[in-house]
Order: sequence, then C-alpha cells, then structure tokens
Amino acid sequence: MFGTSQRTVLGDSIQKQENSLSRRREAEKHTLENQENVNPKALNRTVLGVLQTNQQSSRVQSLRATKQAASCNDENFSQVPVDKVGAKLPAFTIHVDEPDGACSKRQNVLAVKPESYESRINHPFVTYLVSQQLLPTVECSMDVSNDSSMVLDMSVNEAEEKVSTVKVPDYSLDIHKYLREMEVKSRPKAGYMKKQPDITNSMRAILVDWLVEVGEEYKLQNETLYLAVNYIDRFLSSMSVLRGKLQLVGTAAMLLASKFEEIYPPDVAEFVYITDDTYTKKQVLRMEHLILKVLSFDLAAPTINQFLTQYFLYRQANSKVESLSMFLGELSMVDSDPFLKYLPSITAAAAFVLANFTITGATWPESLVELTGYTLENLEPCIMDLYQTYLSAPQHGQQSVREKYKGEKYHGVSLIEPPQKLTLA
Repeated sequence: MFGTSQRTVLGDSIQKQENSLSRRREAEKHTLENQENVNPKALNRTVLGVLQTNQQSSRVQSLRATKQAASCNDENFSQVPVDKVGAKLPAFTIHVDEPDGACSKRQNVLAVKPESYESRINHPFVTYLVSQQLLPTVECSMDVSNDSSMVLDMSVNEAEEKVSTVKVPDYSLDIHKYLREMEVKSRPKAGYMKKQPDITNSMRAILVDWLVEVGEEYKLQNETLYLAVNYIDRFLSSMSVLRGKLQLVGTAAMLLASKFEEIYPPDVAEFVYITDDTYTKKQVLRMEHLILKVLSFDLAAPTINQFLTQYFLYRQANSKVESLSMFLGELSMVDSDPFLKYLPSITAAAAFVLANFTITGATWPESLVELTGYTLENLEPCIMDLYQTYLSAPQHGQQSVREKYKGEKYHGVSLIEPPQKLTLA
C-alpha cells in the first residue's frame, strides 16, 4: 500500500506525463499543418502521366548499340533498362549522322560528379564535343573590379517607359534579317525521332502538353514555353533518350528557359516538386548541365512567338486575331510531325494567315510580303497542315493548349470554330 505522500507524488508524476504528451501531440499537429500549407497535397500537382506506347510502335536498339551499352555504366540512376540479351542500355547516347560509325563516336555521356572546374573541363565527354567541334572553347576571366565594364549602371530611371527590342523602327529590318538567319542555325532536325530507340512523337506530345500546364501553373511567359520546346527538340536531335528520362529532359529544359526569359524564375525545388519527386534536385541540375553542353550554351533561339510579335507590329490586327494566331502557334508545337520541317517564321506566318482569315476573311497583307518575302504560294503547305490541326484540335489527345486559350485573357479563341472552307486566293 502507498502512503498519502507517495500517492500524491505518483499522481503528480502521471499528470506531468499526460501534460507533456498532450503538448507533444499539439506540436506535432501544428507542424503537420504548417507542412501542408507550405507543400500542397500531391493531388494539386501538375504531374506528367506515365509515358506509354503501343508495342508495335516501340523500337529495339540495334545489336551494335547494345554491345556498346554493355560496356557503359550508369552511375546516376539505380534502375537502368535491360534489353533482351541482358545488356544495360545507357540513358543518353550521342546521335551519329554517318551510318554505323566507329564505336568511339557513340558513348555514354552522363557526366561524372563535378569535383572541380578542371575535372569538368577535362571530362572525356567535354573533350569529345570539343574535338568534334560541337563545343567551342571559351576563356573567361572572373576578375571583376570596380573599373570593369561588367559593372552594371543602376542609375536608370524606373519611371522611364520600357521599349521592346522589336519596336525600334530604324532597326526593325535588321532585326528581322538577323532572326531569319538565327532560326536556321538553331533549327532542330525534322526527322530526329526516327533515330530515337525508345520514345515516339506521341510521347513528345504528352511532354509538351504537360509543359503547357506547368507554364500556366507558374504563370510563365509564352516565350519561355517556346524556348523550352526548342531546347528539347535540339537536344533530342543529337541525343538518344530512354522514355524514363524524357520528363527529366523536359523539366531541365523548362528550368533553363525560365532562367533565360523570366525575371523571377521558379526555384529548382519547384520543378522537382511538380514531377511528384520522380527526380531529385541533383538529377535535374545535372540534366541541365548536359543540355547546356549539347546546345553549346546557345539559348537565344528565335521562336514562333517572336515572329508573331514582329508581324503584329507591321500589320495592326485586332486582339482576337492576335490571340488566335498565338493559339495556332502553340498548337503547332504539340505535334512534331509535320511542323518541325517548317521554320518558325513560316509557321508564324501560316498562323497569322489562318487566324486573319478566320476572324476577318483577309489573308496575308502586302506589307508582310515585303517584310518576309513570303507569298501565299510559299506558305500554302504549312497553312494547309495547320488548318488540318485546327480542325482536329477538339479530338486531339492533349487538350492543355485549348484549355489555356479558353480564358478571357485570350478572348476564348480556342472555342472559335474553324472555317469550313479555306480560300487563299
């Protein structure tokens, strides 16, 4: 039997333990609520679905590439696909235009851990690209003193009206000429998908459709989306990618484009989050590094959006024509076939013609003929392809572009019915 003093002490001890347990539960509940506020539930994420394709459309890597892949080890990813003969397939391999070149021309190009600047520059992959004249050698001094020309002048009057780089009448023709030259240099290969052993055009369409949702989720500029798709196509023109890494390529490309175009780009953690943590932050950054190498750090590519902006300046159009032109331009991004064979300036011109005809009944004004040198006869093949895409847009498997342009911001132009008959005369 306990005495009175012993029972009192025991009761106080039990009461203290209960109070401590109650406080701990309250603290855990409060922490959980804060985590839910910072990171929304996974159901709200813009996540890319599983890339699938029919067995008939899947392609098997050649035996030559399979033997070579067996000698390459993937240090970055724990799960590597295995082909029928049991050899590991590399996640990324270099495309070679020559038929069946030497084995040394196709290597696993996943970068090693960048321990130092010297190790990155002397890495075999970098040496290979430099030797093949795919990467320029760049020397840059990081010494920035007070007298350096790199010091920014922050004395600009913020109240001064901002002027777009394309709204300079004295240089507009030179700007257009420069963009026309650069669009050829930064053009992806139209038939690159034939060299891809594990991905298809439909998988690319799913990826672009997802990037449209990402752009809307984070309120990114349309130019950011166009640049990201350009980076993806140029990267896939040079590298074979397994389907499990295709979303990683798209995520890193969107990260690069947002850094290049946006004033406040989303953080890397945001891009990891929208993939439902499929990839780690380290994988995204390393993929970004690889894309930069393959693109030779050339990120300023002319896009359909830039040419449409120029056309609107030369030929004043109402807001619905502008919005419908932008809608048709984004529709052309989703399907690589047949639109990769057209230059951005041609696709933009076709979008303008089709939108102008749909809204006003007019087609291609003489002022734009003088600017571009394109006539309706030159544009007709692209116009007809874009017209068929416009007609079939409601039945397309990917609907993010149509959903985007249903809003009031774009005057609901995706709901406008295409003309039943297209007359270009």
